[in-house]
Amino acid sequence: MDILKFLYNNKIGRIILRPLISRPVSELSGKLLDSRLSKILIEPFVRKNGIDKADYILDDIGSFNDFFCRRIKPELRSINKEKTSLIAPSDGFLSAYKINDGTVLGVKQSRFTVDGLLRDKELAAVFHNGYALVYRLCVNHYHRYVYFDSGTKRKDIRIDGLYHTVRPVALEAFPVYIENAREYSVIDTENFGRCVQMEVGAMLVGRIVNENPDSGSVSRGEEKGHFEYGGSTVIVLIPEGKTELRKDISESLDTGTEIPVVMGETVGTVSTN
Repeated sequence: MDILKFLYNNKIGRIILRPLISRPVSELSGKLLDSRLSKILIEPFVRKNGIDKADYILDDIGSFNDFFCRRIKPELRSINKEKTSLIAPSDGFLSAYKINDGTVLGVKQSRFTVDGLLRDKELAAVFHNGYALVYRLCVNHYHRYVYFDSGTKRKDIRIDGLYHTVRPVALEAFPVYIENAREYSVIDTENFGRCVQMEVGAMLVGRIVNENPDSGSVSRGEEKGHFEYGGSTVIVLIPEGKTELRKDISESLDTGTEIPVVMGETVGTVSTN
């Protein structure tokens, strides 16, 4: 963390930072971590992050990136199939925000607009007074994610950008979510109206790998894709009046408090109002 503070809070650090958050550096890092030689990094990574390899399916691991996006044993991630349930699409630290006048107030009073996030004013207007649910993944989290509800989606939108870390030190200094590379799906869901599920890349994440970027039907709990190495973020936008957040999440609204969740866990319900 001290290195990140230097990079983001020091003038010399910010000069060094510029190439590190560029796409070429991220892509080069990705290629190195795809190589067979990168397997030597796996065991130190396991020890440092306290990963229990018995929890995962490790039959065909040819590189560090293969290990990073490893599949967890299905019985360890139960997807709530109840239609009234709003589920977490990924593991991570969840922070929830009310969207006021198109603005999301985030960590350490940093702000970003939904219009800036989506680059689509008409779509952004759908989420006036709705919720932004931000799932921040650290390197030790499970890095595959699923659709949070069934429905029909449009063709995915990709926005090229930078690769800042998504740790709070960067969120304090830059509007990370509207600067970073990201992809999103607009989904007409069965239970929550028209929503957005977005994946945001981060430092040294060369690829956001979505399994099916084309339009079509999707199902709750169906795998949407995975991140390769680095911390990353999944953002879900939900319109006004469509969900009631779980009590602990509702009580932490707009505070920047992060609540640990796992993929498939219930974080809210369909609104009854």
